[in-house]
Amino acid sequence: MTTRTHLECSRTGETYPIEQPRNLSAAGAPLLVRYDLEAARRSWNREWLAAGPSSMWRYAPVLPVAQPASITSLGEGWTPLLRLRRLGAELGTPHLWLKDDGLNPTGSFKARGLACAISMCRELGIRRVALGSAGNAASATAAYAAAAGIEAHIFMPRDVPQANYLECLSFGAHVTLVDGLISDCGRIVAERKEAEGWFEINTLKEPYRVEGKKTMGYEIAEQFQWRLPDAILYPTGGGVGLIGMWKAFEELEALGWLTGPRPKMIAVQAEGCAPVVKAFREEREDCEFWNGAMTVSSGLRVPKPLGGFLILKIVRDSGGTCVAVSDRAALEAGARLARLDGVFPAPEGAACVAAVEQLLASGFLAPDARIVIYNTGAGLKYPEAWSALFPRLPDGPATRLGGLITPR
Repeated sequence: MTTRTHLECSRTGETYPIEQPRNLSAAGAPLLVRYDLEAARRSWNREWLAAGPSSMWRYAPVLPVAQPASITSLGEGWTPLLRLRRLGAELGTPHLWLKDDGLNPTGSFKARGLACAISMCRELGIRRVALGSAGNAASATAAYAAAAGIEAHIFMPRDVPQANYLECLSFGAHVTLVDGLISDCGRIVAERKEAEGWFEINTLKEPYRVEGKKTMGYEIAEQFQWRLPDAILYPTGGGVGLIGMWKAFEELEALGWLTGPRPKMIAVQAEGCAPVVKAFREEREDCEFWNGAMTVSSGLRVPKPLGGFLILKIVRDSGGTCVAVSDRAALEAGARLARLDGVFPAPEGAACVAAVEQLLASGFLAPDARIVIYNTGAGLKYPEAWSALFPRLPDGPATRLGGLITPR
């Protein structure tokens, strides 16, 4: 049973009831779910988790869904934490780990947030949802909406990875391709939602996706036996996962479950779209819109994250930093990870591999630090991006999409 109590504005602290659907606060800021953690501490023990489901719902007491019948699950969460022994040896760091969320349903970490959001929509009686997405959130929305019997309206950039487009159509979502970026897709949803009767589930435009994403923090803590790593590198587009993990660490401290300090949080972006990195370097409290956003890492192509002020505060409070890497460096680092440790990452996760190399070389990260790289998706979902590094043969039947089995 959840211990949720209310919604809280992330800027002003103003509170709202959780029992009614709501997007942003009156101040236009993201809302966060708050819990009675003292009650949870009295009635819930971390030792009981071993008997819980092997999914993110093992943390149900600190998730917002009140009725178990409302939960729409495809087995999301409880993804592996892998020791990168060979890559770590090459980089001279023996305690390098990778949290692989590419093994989630629909092949990305977005499954966590959308499982929670769609479950809450089901509980609140919402029947039609809409969002703008760079790709993976669209796939997850379409999948969970299909499982819940909810109508999904998806807006994606026209150059979205083909895998995401095909997934959304296969799940029966209403898909519109947009000539523009995720910001343009989000604007369309905002402009049309009242007339269409949609509940908007764009990044941080509702309070539930961050709750699903925070389970990444709970899992890392549990998998490290409640002593957190020294640093976490996270590919940051909208930044919901980073915000969610920090929220998880705050809750875990209140529960009394942690035995050490919180980690340095490191936001990783692409050089072609790095609004958080720019704001961090200029000592700003929030991000400015990034003009001309361009990167093969579609999940990082977010010109202005709504939660930029939260991301920057978390990075600074944790003693972390922000890093931008080139697309080429990211892909080459990701290929190195695949070759050495058998993990084929999304370009976003590959960017974190390149970033850890930079930070070890600069001395920001000590060689003996316990470091976690977050891979947010499966590399197989990005054939267009990876083909820049691994092009098909120039002539013959193998150049056909799918080889011999796919007709021209």
